[in-house]
Amino acid sequence: MVDSTLIKDAVEAIDDSISESTVKPHLILALDYGVKKMGMALGNTVTETARAFDILAMDNGQPDWDNLLGIIKVWGVARVVVGLPLNMDGSSSMLSKRAHKFARRLAHRIMEQHLPVTVSLCDERLTSVAAREIAWENGWIKHERDPIDDISACILMSTYFADPNSSIAIDAIKPE
Repeated sequence: MVDSTLIKDAVEAIDDSISESTVKPHLILALDYGVKKMGMALGNTVTETARAFDILAMDNGQPDWDNLLGIIKVWGVARVVVGLPLNMDGSSSMLSKRAHKFARRLAHRIMEQHLPVTVSLCDERLTSVAAREIAWENGWIKHERDPIDDISACILMSTYFADPNSSIAIDAIKPE
């Protein structure tokens, strides 16, 4: 006959090892930074999918900080991935420098709020081109100038999920 205490102890040990090795699922916010508007997408680490969330108006590259931080708090975002619009050769552009500065400011404001949120930058080259193409093909836009920034943020999120190590946390980057 098998001792039920041994079985119970074995099951608890297995449960403990499973819970320790399982990564806690969390919500990620991708931001397609722009001077006039910023696309937003939400994704999670369980399904590794993203959905278009919103397009925020920007005032010369500055968001409504209270609104943005409120979104992060209310949704329980654990990571914010900011798109870094590099030139095709990988060099910085004026917009990439502004996106980098925005990400640093966001990280600082998040730290001031004592939120457990990581901010990182991720290469977003060609996301707008791909987003416009996808939007045309699916009939989501009717005109060439219709906004696609939230779709670009979804593509940015997909890039992040494909290789999370390709993003660089803001605290690991020197200011430009």
